[in-house]
Amino acid sequence: MQTGEMNASDPQIERRLEQLHVWGPYALLGISSLVAVASVLIADGVTADPADWYSAGGLIAAATVLQLWWHGTRYRRADRGRSPSRAGTAYYVVRWGIAFSLTVINPFFAFYAATGYMDADELIPGMWRRLGLLATSVIVAGAQVGGLPVGSTAEWLGFVGLLFVNFGLQAFVAHITEQEERRSKERAETIEALQQALDENAALHAQLLVQAREAGVADERRRLAAEIHDTLAQGLTGIIAQLQVVANAPDLDIAHTHLERASDLARHSLGEARRSVHNLAPVALEDDGLPEALKKTVAEWGERTGVRAEFTVTGTAQLLHEEVAATLLRIAQEALSNAARHARASRLGVTLSFLVDEVILDIRDDGVGFDPLALPARTRTGGFGLDGMRARAERIAGHLTVESEPGHGTALSARVPLVRHDQ
Repeated sequence: MQTGEMNASDPQIERRLEQLHVWGPYALLGISSLVAVASVLIADGVTADPADWYSAGGLIAAATVLQLWWHGTRYRRADRGRSPSRAGTAYYVVRWGIAFSLTVINPFFAFYAATGYMDADELIPGMWRRLGLLATSVIVAGAQVGGLPVGSTAEWLGFVGLLFVNFGLQAFVAHITEQEERRSKERAETIEALQQALDENAALHAQLLVQAREAGVADERRRLAAEIHDTLAQGLTGIIAQLQVVANAPDLDIAHTHLERASDLARHSLGEARRSVHNLAPVALEDDGLPEALKKTVAEWGERTGVRAEFTVTGTAQLLHEEVAATLLRIAQEALSNAARHARASRLGVTLSFLVDEVILDIRDDGVGFDPLALPARTRTGGFGLDGMRARAERIAGHLTVESEPGHGTALSARVPLVRHDQ
């Protein structure tokens, strides 16, 4: 059976069980009455005592009134009488008394007494329902041996055996039913817990999406800020330096040369700005690998600043992943920019080392140096100088170290994983 069919059939099964519990006692009372009357009428030589007729009629009327009362009480309750209660237990006991009395008059009223098998679990709480089943089995077993009260020893032996069989069967069925109800309740609780967990997971997922979106926005802002600092700010600084030379140039040829450099820097900075916005690789890496790009960058920096600058590659050069190459190039550019502004060096060396699983970028100068612990608070905690370079290295699982001392130059080393272009 498909799940949809099972779900669709559940209300129908519930409705039929409800009809059985409501109308079953009426039907069994009616059947018992008809069979009892028929047994008297067709029995040869049997004349019923008028007192038995009156007693049976009164008991049947009492049973009908009792059913009408319980029918109304049942439908006034929110659970339709499905949960054990004092009223339900009282109804069960009174009905049992009527059924016992009717069965004493005529054994065929045991059909009505069998109603106690159907609803003991709904009317009687806990283990007391076993007592209700036993009481019902007494009536049924008595009817099966010929009626109550039991007379001869043989009838007593038959009564005890039948009582054992009837009660044993009903107790076994009740035990199976209770186990199934317990499992159903546990399944319902498990489903509810799973649904709650799913709801919590959905809420957590939505929260994580919001946090991831916010983190992405913040990361993109930091990236753009660092790119602007590494490209536009450095380019503008270079342009200003060239224009200052032009302002103090002794002749037009020197001024023209520095104006061309300023123009080149402006075009270069514009291209870098466009690439930063679109998160593309730096201009220097557009046609060359990292070693060639670093070589050109160092040479142009040396020419622009007048500092003797050297670039060296050690190990077997590899074609690096775009992100790794761009990160190392940006770190080198920032380090060169810092050296130009603060180092006052006469020599600077840049070394790119390819190891088995690591790439190391070393930048050393013989400038004035500095005390790393004495840097301004913004530079240590929120600027785009050393912290910016360190953040770039850590973004690709690398790290950056700086060694410097006043009067003894500066050594900067960035170590990042070697990730090839095809990985």
